[in-house]
Order: sequence, then structure tokens, then C-alpha cells
Amino acid sequence: MRKVFCETIGKELTLPDNIEKIVSLSPTATEVLHEIGISEKLKAVSTYCVHPIDWRKKVPVIGAYQNIKRDLLEKIQPDVILTTTGYQRDFALKLSEQYPVYTFALPPTVSAIISTAAEISVALGYPEKATELQQKYIRLLAEMTPVNTTKNVYLEIDLGGPVSFGKYSYITDAFRWLGIPHVFQNENTEWVAPTTEQLLEKEIDYIIFEPKMFSQKNRTIDELVSYFEQRGLGELKAVKERKIIITPDFYDFIAHHGPGFITNVMPWLRKTALQF
Repeated sequence: MRKVFCETIGKELTLPDNIEKIVSLSPTATEVLHEIGISEKLKAVSTYCVHPIDWRKKVPVIGAYQNIKRDLLEKIQPDVILTTTGYQRDFALKLSEQYPVYTFALPPTVSAIISTAAEISVALGYPEKATELQQKYIRLLAEMTPVNTTKNVYLEIDLGGPVSFGKYSYITDAFRWLGIPHVFQNENTEWVAPTTEQLLEKEIDYIIFEPKMFSQKNRTIDELVSYFEQRGLGELKAVKERKIIITPDFYDFIAHHGPGFITNVMPWLRKTALQF
């Protein structure tokens, strides 16, 4: 058995030398397990664990971020449960009273996405894989030369309402890394619920819009033009000129902070910026 200390919840876990049964309540953790080649050890995942997509239906869904099937968890008797902090922290603490729970922090920067992947790998007993992942992602980031454009983008993600991101988000950090100006990049906050008045004051050259996960709404330019007009944003340059880009995934794309953010999202953001 191994002793693993989880800093985020302040508990020491006793884990098997060879973990065989993992329950992941985090899309990030689920993707990392695929990256290090141990996805067969996943015995249940959350509703939101959809990456990689071709794997989605191969493992039982145990619930969402906080509401899970306790009977299934009892049946599995996992060696470890993986969760994040933030919205899941109190739930993780309560769950840790009965099961070994390893919780990792939400990433505030792009480099923190790399360290999270490495942290999960080490906690599960794969330090060599942690090194390989770091080398891979650092190399990919080094190859991403900044666009250094002067065109301003407004990113909006539908998280049950319009949400954008300030200077303390890993998403804004990615825009800075790529040399892409984002209209809320100087806001002293992690995320922003933008008002119509705030947006009308901005010079927005193009909009990137991520529809709500699993929703069929606002997945065409016509729908989005109408949507922004209904919010009183029809006079925005980007709306009038229909310079709106929809993210290329039915599931979370930019909102996903697993390794795919570096391998898929950042190259897509860079390519998108070069169009304007």
C-alpha cells in the first residue's frame, strides 16, 4: 500500500500499489487516465466525462458533479475517487469520510493544466507517465507562436447564462499566451457575467460562442445573431457583420480544462484568430 497526501482536502490516503478500480467525477481526470493509458481501470464516470468522445458509452455513468448513484459506488468499492475543488470541494470532503478521494485544484493558468495532469499521474502511481506528459505538453506549448493580432475577441460560454472570463482564468491565460486580445482580459476576476451595457462599450471584432453542453440551441449563426439581437446587442460590430465563430464540439470545448485544452483548443483558438 502507498501513502498519498492530498493537499487540497488535507487528508492522507492509503492507496493500493496497483490501483485497479477508479471512479472519476472529473472530465479532466478521465482524460488524463486515457492519456497515460489506464482507461481500463475506470469503473464509473460522471455525466460530463465525455473526452475522448469515442469512449463515452463504454463505462457506466454514476451521476453528475454532486449527485451520484450511491448503490453503484457501494458495488464498485473503488480504490480511489477523483474529483476537483471549487464546486465539488464540499462534496469531496463529505465523500472522503467513506472512500479514498483524491481532489485536485481547478487550474488558473495553462501551465497548471500540465501540472494537474502530472499530479494525477503521480497520485495514481505513474510518476514516469507524469514526466512524459509534462514533456509532451511543454513541447506543444513551445511550438505555439503568438498571433499578436490587434483584433479583439469576445468569448461567451453558455453555462446556464452568458459567461466570459477575466484575468485570473486559465482561458484568459491561453489568450495571453497566443497573443490574442480578449475584451475582459483586464477584469480583476476569474469569470464575468457580462451585461448588455458592458458589451456595448467594447470594441469587439469577432465573437467566439460555446453553446451549452448537450443543448441543441444556438448552434447556427442565424440563431446566434437573433440571440444577441434579443439581448440588445444587435449594434455590435461583430453581430452586424456576422463575425461569430461557434466552437466545434457538441460537448464542452473551451470550458474543458483537461489536456485537450492544450492539444485541441489552443491550436483552434490560434487558427481562428488568424482568420481575422
